[in-house]
Parts: sequence; structure tokens; C-alpha cells
Amino acid sequence: MRYKIIDNSLFIDNRKNFLNKVDKNSVSVFVSNDFMPTNADETLHFVQNTNLLYLTGIDQEDTFLILAPNFPDKKMREILFIKETSKEIAIWEGNKLTKEEARKISGIETVMWNDNFKNVLDLILAQSKSIYLEKNEHIRSNTKIETPQERFINEIKRSYPTYEIQRSYPILSELRMIKNKTEIDLIQKACNITEKGFRRVLSYIEPNIWEYDIEAEFIHEFIKNRSKGFAYQPIIASGINACSLHYNTNNSLCVSGDLILMDVAAEYSNYKSDMTRTVPVNGKFTKRQLEIYNAVLNVKNKATNILRPSISVNEYHKEVGKIMESELIRIKLIDKHDVKKQNPKNPVYKKYFMHGTSHHLGLDVHDVGNFYVNLSPGNVFTVEPGIYIREENLGVRLEDNILIGENQNHNLMENIPILPEEIEDIMNS
Repeated sequence: MRYKIIDNSLFIDNRKNFLNKVDKNSVSVFVSNDFMPTNADETLHFVQNTNLLYLTGIDQEDTFLILAPNFPDKKMREILFIKETSKEIAIWEGNKLTKEEARKISGIETVMWNDNFKNVLDLILAQSKSIYLEKNEHIRSNTKIETPQERFINEIKRSYPTYEIQRSYPILSELRMIKNKTEIDLIQKACNITEKGFRRVLSYIEPNIWEYDIEAEFIHEFIKNRSKGFAYQPIIASGINACSLHYNTNNSLCVSGDLILMDVAAEYSNYKSDMTRTVPVNGKFTKRQLEIYNAVLNVKNKATNILRPSISVNEYHKEVGKIMESELIRIKLIDKHDVKKQNPKNPVYKKYFMHGTSHHLGLDVHDVGNFYVNLSPGNVFTVEPGIYIREENLGVRLEDNILIGENQNHNLMENIPILPEEIEDIMNS
């Protein structure tokens, strides 16, 4: 792995916190993700199940975890199963984790090859009353294929029909919303790498380069700093492209006089950052561009101030909508008459700001979490308002990553340039 090994106390504590919330005499089982096929014998880059990562730190396929906190044999209360390596596997696929390496990463003493998994599970289930299983229950999940976790749930139902099945996801979702110091440091590291990439492209951007040229500069800087790469598919959107929220073909020419909206960030040790900045292709904002830019910046700053403990995310989004409405009136994109006659279910500000302002951030870009509970210290949120005016070929979005604190928030991207004059100075230096 490229990143430095993480202190395994993170994963030991994560397992302890999880087990404090499960029923007695239960067993919890976690399954790694698969390699996703493309065509012929090709696969996509492996992406680990983030709940398994959260509990073990193991970033390798064909991995299983069994947690049975009350099993009579104490050595069998935490068992990690990994793929057995061999000289042939090393030749074709590269080195896999040894048992000792897996112990060091996870803090789990009992590590077995995964061909023992079925027999050991039978042994432990004989002393258990219920089984905790997990699947992707994120409210924005759009998976249309059977995941390894769903496949395993179906296997358990067929093989062990008399056992009560419990859900791990709600427990892990609650726990993962609160980041500890190690996790915050890892997200900060991802933000710092993102800053390096952004400063690099600010010095690189000029008229008549291509969006993919900018993408290439980002990935160069990210990988050079021990990141695996982009935290998500990057958006490099110039001109009218910025008005398509999920534009990511990144294949247009950047023309003088246009803005470039860049929603792009690095990961580090599987923890994600999530940044958006909007800059002028020629290094100088027009008066109109600056008017829209400052309106978005005002909304972002005010939104960050109200993102505090005791407010729920849904309440917060309503408050941000009012702030955006006020800014749009100020810059004369809407007026009070429009607001007065609006449909409350479809506020008029959504014509120019149609997406949410914030989401949880962590091992996933849209991290797990409950939008209906009040915010707590240790939550990490994005703040990303935008204004999109298709008739002017103009879109501006600004995004930072905010750690919620007891008394004040901390912007993990506070060192990434965002003030328009600072951006112009760097681009023209």
C-alpha cells in the first residue's frame, strides 16, 4: 500500500464500540467486496467494503471477519480470514498479506486462511442466538447488481434458516458519523494533498487548454503524494458544462472569458476529501462572474456558521435555502414577488441552486449517516452551495470540508485558496 500504516488502535476501538451495541450471544459477520468485472478477463480497480475497512483496516479482496464477543474460547471471539498467498499468486497478482501483516494492520490476533471460514462459522453459530449481517443501506444507494454482502445474506438464509438475522448497518452508520482524532488526521491529509493539486493547477491553467489537461495535473500531484488517486470521479467543467451537476467527461476546450468549475479531490488511506473551486480560465474574473462568485461565497460562509451541534441536517438545509434565497434576491436573479408566489415544495431558489448543501464525509465521499439526528462534534460535513445560470453559460460552486466542534467548527480546507483576489494573484504570478 502507498500510505503509511495506520495505528491499529483505530480498528481495535472501532470493533469495541461496535460490539458494545450488539446483542449478547450474537455473531457478526463481514464480507469484503469483489473485483468488479468489465469485459473478457478484465476487472476494475478493487474497492474495499468500507464497513470492513472501518473494523479491520484490511484493504484486500476475499476477506472475512467474524466477531463473537461471548464465544467460550476467547481466541475465537475475533477472527480475520484472508486469502492464502503462494508463489504463483505472487507472480500473477503480486504479494498478498501474510497472517502477520494482517495481525499488525488489524490488531486481530487470530488470523486464518479463508478456506477455513465455513467450518469456523458453523462452530461459532452453534453457540450463538442471532447473526448480524450488513449490506449497503445508504439512502442514496443506486446499486443494481447483487453485492457480495447481499449474496452472503442470501446464503445465510438458505443455510441457517432458523437463526434471527440482525442489521449491522444502523449501528455502523451511527458510529461512523463521529470521527476520532486518527480519522480526522487522515481526512486532513487527504485535504492537504488536494490543496497541493489545486495550487498546481492554478499555476497551469490558461486559455485553450483542455479540461482533461487539468485532470491530468491533479492526478499527477495526488499520486506523487501517496494517494491512490481521485476520491471520486473528477468534474472539470468549463463554461456551460458547469451547469450540468455531474458532468465528468472533461473533454472540452477551456476558452478565455469562461469559468472552470472543478469538483475534484484526493483520498488518503481510503479516507476521502471533497473540494470544489471555480476559477477564471484567463486568470481574471469579470464583474458579473465576481458578483455570482461572491454570492456563493457568502452562502458558504453563512452556512458553515449554522452547521452546529443541535441542528439536524434537514433543518440546516432549510436554513441554507433561506440564505440562498436572500442572495439571489440581492443579485436580482429572483425577486420578492417570485418568493411570495412560489410553491413551498419547490422553492424558487432551486431554479439556480438545485442540489443539497452538505453531506457526511469519511471513508465514503457520501458517507454513511442519519440526516434526521442532530449534528454532533466529530461529524465531518461538506459545505457546497452553488449558483448555475444556463442562459449565461455560468456555473459557480464552492466546497470545503468542515469538522463540527464543541465550540467552533474547523475548516479542514482552510489553507486552500478560495478568495477571488487570492485565486487571481496565484494564477497571474
